[in-house]
Amino acid sequence: MTWYCGGACQRSEWKSHQHECLALVNLSEERRNMLTSSIRLMVRLLLRRRLQNDRVISSNVTDNYNLVQELVAHMSDIDEKKLVLYAQMANLVKLILPNEEIDVKEIVQNFSRLVCNAHTICDSELRPLGTGIYPVMSIINHSCAPNSVLLFEGKLAVIRAMEAIPKGAEVLISYIEIAGSTETRRKALKEQYLFSCTCLRCIKVGSDDDLKESALLEGFRCINDQCDGFLLPNPGSADGKNFTCQRCGLLRNECKTRKRKEEVGEKLDYASKFVSSGKYSEACNLYRIIDQQQMELYHPLSIGLMRTRETLVMILMELKDCEEALRYCQLTIPVYQSM
Repeated sequence: MTWYCGGACQRSEWKSHQHECLALVNLSEERRNMLTSSIRLMVRLLLRRRLQNDRVISSNVTDNYNLVQELVAHMSDIDEKKLVLYAQMANLVKLILPNEEIDVKEIVQNFSRLVCNAHTICDSELRPLGTGIYPVMSIINHSCAPNSVLLFEGKLAVIRAMEAIPKGAEVLISYIEIAGSTETRRKALKEQYLFSCTCLRCIKVGSDDDLKESALLEGFRCINDQCDGFLLPNPGSADGKNFTCQRCGLLRNECKTRKRKEEVGEKLDYASKFVSSGKYSEACNLYRIIDQQQMELYHPLSIGLMRTRETLVMILMELKDCEEALRYCQLTIPVYQSM
C-alpha cells in the first residue's frame, strides 16, 4: 500500500503513480511479494521515461531518462551469477509492464547502473526511507576522506560542504561508511561499486599509519586500563599471547580475546531482535551491558563500540530520553575526529 504525507503530495505524484498502481494491482500476490525496491524503482523509471516522452510530465536537464543511460554500468566487471539475476529481474519488469516497449538487455544494464549509482534516501536522522536514482549526484566521485556529504531534504538531494573547498578543487563525497580500516573500505567499494579506491587514505595501505588506524578502528584495547595503546598481532609470542600493545608492550591472549568477541557478538544478535520487535526498554538494557563489555574489549576509538553507541542513541530517542541519547552521541564524536 502506498502512503502519502498529504493531499498535495498525492496529487503531484498521481500522474505517474496511477500507472504504477494499475500495473501492480494486476499482479498475483506471489509476484507482488517478489518485488524489491530495485524492481519498483526500475518500473517507475520506465514509466517516467514514457510519460516524459509523451509530455504528460515535464523533463529537464537534471531529470530525464538519457541521464540514466549515461551512467557507468560496469557490465564487463559483473560475474555470470549477477547477470542471470539481473536478467530474471528484467523479465519480471517486462511482466509488470506488458504494454511498455522494453528491451531486456537495456534493463539488465540499467539494473547494473542502479547497483553502482542508486542512493538510499534518508530522513534528517539518517533513517532509510527509500531508494532513488540521482544521475547528476552520481557524477560526484568518491573519497574515504571526503570534503562534502550527500543529504536529503525530502526527495531533494543536496550536497553540503564539510570544510572550505578551494576554487578549482574537486567536490568529493563518500559512497560508503568511512569508519573502517583501509582493507574493509576497499573491499566494500570493490564489491558494491566495482572500483579500487586510490584516495589519500587508501594509498597509505600497509604503511605504519594505516596499520595503526586499522588497529584503532577494528582492533582490541590494552589490558592495562591506564594505557590507551593499540594492539598488533605478535606471532612470535609464547603461550598464545599473540597481541602486543604498541605503547606499553603488554601481551593479550588471542584465544581468550577472540572468544570474548564471539560472546559479545551473540549478545548483539540477541539485542537487535529486541529492536526489530519494538521492545526498546529491553534493548536499551542489553545494549548498555554490551557497551560496558565492549569498553573492556575494544580500543576506545573502535568502530564496534561506536556503532553500539549509535544504536543506543536511536533507542533512547525512541524512549524519549534525549539527555541520555545526547550523552552517547557525544561519545561517538572522537571516532569520527580520529579519521
